[in-house]
Amino acid sequence: MKVSKSNSVFFLLFFLGLIISALSYYVLPKSFFLDSKIIIFDKLNEIGLLGSYPFSIWFYKITGLKYLHFSIIGVIQFFIVYILLFKIGVPKEFNRLTGKNILIYVSIVILAIFISMPTKEFINFLCIFIIIRIFQKRNQNIKKTVFIGLSLILFFGFFFRRYYILIVFLMVVMYGISLIKLKNKRVISILYGILIMIGVSLSYGLLKGVFISHKTRELVNEHRIGSGNANSMIIPPLSTDTWYGESFGIVYGFFTVNLPINGLKFLFKPQIIAFVFWQLSLFIMLYRRYGRCLKEGEKGNYDIWMFYFLFSYFIIQGVFEPDLGSAARHKIGVFPLIYYLLNYEVFRKKI
Repeated sequence: MKVSKSNSVFFLLFFLGLIISALSYYVLPKSFFLDSKIIIFDKLNEIGLLGSYPFSIWFYKITGLKYLHFSIIGVIQFFIVYILLFKIGVPKEFNRLTGKNILIYVSIVILAIFISMPTKEFINFLCIFIIIRIFQKRNQNIKKTVFIGLSLILFFGFFFRRYYILIVFLMVVMYGISLIKLKNKRVISILYGILIMIGVSLSYGLLKGVFISHKTRELVNEHRIGSGNANSMIIPPLSTDTWYGESFGIVYGFFTVNLPINGLKFLFKPQIIAFVFWQLSLFIMLYRRYGRCLKEGEKGNYDIWMFYFLFSYFIIQGVFEPDLGSAARHKIGVFPLIYYLLNYEVFRKKI
């Protein structure tokens, strides 16, 4: 059986990823494994089904993965996620050195690094894959598919990551905006998504006495200032304990996480500069494809809902992410969505 050049490159990256996953435990700094140790050792006895840490602890115990060495866990997890990517599809002409393909090559290397340990992102990856396959297969009409997809996101949010409930809300907002006749729906949908998120945070602040980004990002970073693993912390110029500071902080967070030009100030930190170029390329390519997909209209357009999903996630990241490293790690959790949308025209035909 003849193997295509695209498949050959795809599987070469698979073997490279396996090697990286197996060796990462011996190479990466200890700070990479802080979450993993919480998940595996569960010193606070948090195991349960509600919340990201309790659910992750339960998952690794019930699957038996917690009893294996980290390098073995890494190999198993990378093997599984790569098979799932293969199920989504292999990009057309994946062997060519185009900007898009190089971006995916680099992303797969990053995937191998972040999936090489017990991590919440492995669980996140599995859940996102299920949602993508429902939209990709198109077994139901679009209304039923959207209903099932949104229900799964809500279900996932309830048990694992609560901010996914907000993502569903933003997705519906983006859909509503797309129904209005506007010149640039792409820009306006993202802009309104950010404004809605600001409104949600300010409303939360009125009820609870503290704004969302101040409660999450700022209070987390407050305890990390001066530590060795806080080089890329996201710290807005204005304090987020006021309504205008919180509003500016959410906008600042969105651009820092998704268009991190201000990250170029870390000139002598190659890992941060590498993230900046990877993230800029990723956002620009996805943003262009989002515009292309919007032009196809809403009728029967399954893929546009996955763009709503992804860009809602990007907006949410601007509220919660404490640093650029966490932003990169969490994008790996939604990598099936990114991978699909970078090649949605080809993958929509692969059922």
